[in-house]
Amino acid sequence: MTPRIVCLGEILVDFVSTERARTLAEAPAFEKAAGGAPANVAAGVAKLGVPSAFLGKVGADPFGGFLVETMRRAGVDTSGIVFDPGARTTLAFVSLAADGDRDFVFYRNPGADERYSREDLRESLISGSQIFHFGSVSMTGEPARSATLHAARLAHDAGKIVSFDPNLRLNLWNTDARAAIAEAAVLADVIKVSEEELAFLPPGLNPKLLLITKGSAGCEWETAAASGRVPGFDAAAIDTTGAGDAFVAAMLTQIAEHGSIPHDPAMITAFCLFANAAGALATTKRGAIPALPTREAILHLLQTGKPG
Repeated sequence: MTPRIVCLGEILVDFVSTERARTLAEAPAFEKAAGGAPANVAAGVAKLGVPSAFLGKVGADPFGGFLVETMRRAGVDTSGIVFDPGARTTLAFVSLAADGDRDFVFYRNPGADERYSREDLRESLISGSQIFHFGSVSMTGEPARSATLHAARLAHDAGKIVSFDPNLRLNLWNTDARAAIAEAAVLADVIKVSEEELAFLPPGLNPKLLLITKGSAGCEWETAAASGRVPGFDAAAIDTTGAGDAFVAAMLTQIAEHGSIPHDPAMITAFCLFANAAGALATTKRGAIPALPTREAILHLLQTGKPG
């Protein structure tokens, strides 16, 4: 089945503290889970029933095999994932605060994801897609930065819907994050940011749809003609890892099914409610990909106001 949504970027293993309110040094144990924001989005899209593919690189090691198999089981086309015998799969250790927020430490010097190059890119997956999605973590070093921007330009020039979520991790940047994000953002039709990331977008930028997530408070949206705020959903948050990715996956799925980015404020609001529900549900389980919700779970929350 031809992927309708193609995601490119980092794919890694999250080791999540099994106990809340502990620093990484104090954590007694960690639970392994597949992660990486664009990988989470690809898995979330597939879980919602829309064909997706992922482009990225893992190490030729047991963790790389685990990630590819996890993506395959999630229903993602993994033909664009490359194994690198010269670098290890990136790892991230994550501690959870009492409210489910996270603190990260990355093991990536360099990780295989940083070594993704233009030569690794399966351009046919992009040319055959409807939507191309990427983030900024893959732009923190070369050759992945050049490969990411090249892929985004290919999609943009081919008339695909381009989606960008900076997913800013400042501790990974040795270069100017603001300049790289500005270079990427001008290629995007849909941009999703947190309130903190909004300041990193270049002034005067006018994507077709700007989405500003606000955690449990929901989100705001802006187009050239209108704007609005959409409330969130109450959920007993266990782990907020992947909540933003679930939001993006749900939004892109609806755009793909609609066939274009909506202009009608009522439709945008409905799309945001669906995405907010997905994000809320993703916080109710530990890990990212294991917590990504099904369409049935999202519809149940929308209809009842309560997680199923």
